[in-house]
Amino acid sequence: MGREVVVTCAVTGSFDTVAKNPAVPVTPEEIATSALEAASAGAAVVHIHVRDPESGKASMEFALYREVVERIRDSGSDVVVNLTTGAGARFVPDETTPRMPGPATTLETPEVRMRHVEVLRPEICTLDIATMNFGEHAFVNTPAHLRDMARRARAAGTTPEVEVFDLGHIELAKVLIRDGHLAMPALFQLCLGIPYGAPATPEAMIAMRDALPAGATWSAFGISRQEFPMAALSVMLGGHVRVGLEDNLYLDRGVLAPSNAALVERAVTVVELMGGSVASPAAARKLFGLEGALV
Repeated sequence: MGREVVVTCAVTGSFDTVAKNPAVPVTPEEIATSALEAASAGAAVVHIHVRDPESGKASMEFALYREVVERIRDSGSDVVVNLTTGAGARFVPDETTPRMPGPATTLETPEVRMRHVEVLRPEICTLDIATMNFGEHAFVNTPAHLRDMARRARAAGTTPEVEVFDLGHIELAKVLIRDGHLAMPALFQLCLGIPYGAPATPEAMIAMRDALPAGATWSAFGISRQEFPMAALSVMLGGHVRVGLEDNLYLDRGVLAPSNAALVERAVTVVELMGGSVASPAAARKLFGLEGALV
């Protein structure tokens, strides 16, 4: 094959996985250390969520993002930092008054969801083009909010990674591109296997790849047991790959992954066995069009 493939590591995520695998990092120090270990193993990009250090639950606390980013930058690593903006999009209706938010709702304004990006100015931030049932809650990203968030990313010098969970999300992304809110060539992440989005199957990945706007750069991942099959398929179809403890807690059937680095090492093996080479952070910047982004 001979082409360079970018490996992204999704380091910790936001779901309740801490009790399921002790390797899931929680504190800013643990998250930064795990990200740097993943980079040493071959990840060119690290995708960052933060967690409350006491409870292990998802957090939007700016100070936690700042500490993680500063630790990574101060290490001297040139790994590309990708910060999530997915937090603040959860809606769970109140049981007795469904039009009102229940206690598990986290809905926030674009300003709140983007404040860490606007201050820390990572090279990449996610932009979830999705309103959908996300397991047992609704994941809400309205077109107006997406336009605002895209504007804020552009002003920060940050490239949005357009996360799409089904074919309709790609159509909305195309409208945002057409109307000038997202620049081309856009960077897409195909997210497969999340309930209740597109399944982690070859048919779904091919359909989503074929629906992308011409010239787009793309990566893909599958969750749980489909992590490595989808990584291999993405390489075969011309995409890049994402792995990490956000998406999958196991290295093999019944064997918990001991670290993010172990998952990255497996992804590197997949890429190389398929005839590709793993892109360095510098190469990833060229492939993803990040050169000139503010750091």
